[in-house]
Amino acid sequence: MKKSPMNAFYAQSGGVTAVINASACGVIETARRNPTKIGKVLCGRNGILGALEEDLIDTTFESTEAIRALKYTPSGAFGSARFKLKSLEQDRASYQRLIEVFKAHQIGYFFYNGGGDSQDTTHKVSLMAEEMSYPLMCVGIPKTVDNDLPLTDCCPGFGSVAKYVATSIREAGFDVASMAKTSTKVFILEVMGRHAGWITAACGLASERKGQPPHILLFPEVPFNPESFLKRVKECVDKYGYCVIGVSEGIRNENGQFLSETGLKDAFGHAQLGGVAPVIASLVREKLGYKYHWAVADYLQRAARHLASKTDVEQAYAVGKAAVQFALKGYTAVMPIIERLSNEPYRWQIGMVPLAKVANQEKMLPKNFITRDGYGITQQARRYLSPLIEGEDYPPYQRGLPDYVTLINKSVPKKLKTRFTSQS
Repeated sequence: MKKSPMNAFYAQSGGVTAVINASACGVIETARRNPTKIGKVLCGRNGILGALEEDLIDTTFESTEAIRALKYTPSGAFGSARFKLKSLEQDRASYQRLIEVFKAHQIGYFFYNGGGDSQDTTHKVSLMAEEMSYPLMCVGIPKTVDNDLPLTDCCPGFGSVAKYVATSIREAGFDVASMAKTSTKVFILEVMGRHAGWITAACGLASERKGQPPHILLFPEVPFNPESFLKRVKECVDKYGYCVIGVSEGIRNENGQFLSETGLKDAFGHAQLGGVAPVIASLVREKLGYKYHWAVADYLQRAARHLASKTDVEQAYAVGKAAVQFALKGYTAVMPIIERLSNEPYRWQIGMVPLAKVANQEKMLPKNFITRDGYGITQQARRYLSPLIEGEDYPPYQRGLPDYVTLINKSVPKKLKTRFTSQS
């Protein structure tokens, strides 16, 4: 009797993006094209928690059209979670639980779509599978709007955020310029970026000639100096009549403390940030007396599929597709990466790196991407960033609004008698 092919497990992790579902589309469509090698694609409901709790989704109930529509739909179609497993030494039970669930559901392929913490988890799962002599191909799929994964030229999710914030700050700049004579003189847009200023740098793409906003960029890599900053704001208002500022949520003072730290921790143990834009705005008002407005791009920047970069969509799909292809070729504990071949014209290809070299590493904004005064981006930065926001890939519209898909997400019957108990 012919043996049935092993199933695949796919899960989404951490903060979602405008294109993470494009990676899911790449995974599922590629798996479906290889029915003799991969059985079903099962997904974790709410990320890795779905595997730990044996709360699995059977994607075979989704139509070809619904899976294709994932490519145009933002956020996490199967649910994501900020849940970090501890080290193997601290919590072996959770990793053993994952393997038990995979055994019960004949899962031989593990695809985990996320950032640095997620790649670390994928690597540890591969080590546990090896230790337990369970045949499991483990492939991490890169995703993060922060663009801070090492070795890959860029991270799927970043290009679309970059396009959104550059567009938004350009449009806001036109608004402020038109009203500055009698109204707002300073506008501040807060964008994501805890440690790395990639998204803040992308705001700078909106300024293509001297005097065009944004006039000031505040990066996590550059310690915030209030006196220098206020001087620059005043110079801009005196010269242009207004000042537009892009600021990362993660900027720190000269003592290394987040300007907006609340004292709370998120699910990954990171300091929870409370909004730096109002802090900067209050400083401007108190010291310079200018009328201001501020905005926090927040979830809008990472959910804006209507303004996604075509480059980003194509790369997100490509890494999902490549993950399955790598696994089918017998590669495990690896991650597909994007390799830049040239800037003009922009050309790229998919490569592969070991997860051991990716896990828990952060790629910061290079020093030569930031101008000497610390408030802008260089031509090197523009050459790197510009291709990543290129191209439009609009979703279908119905009655004037984007027509996004909602999946059936039918549950898989549980097979294990025991339930997951967190060791935290």
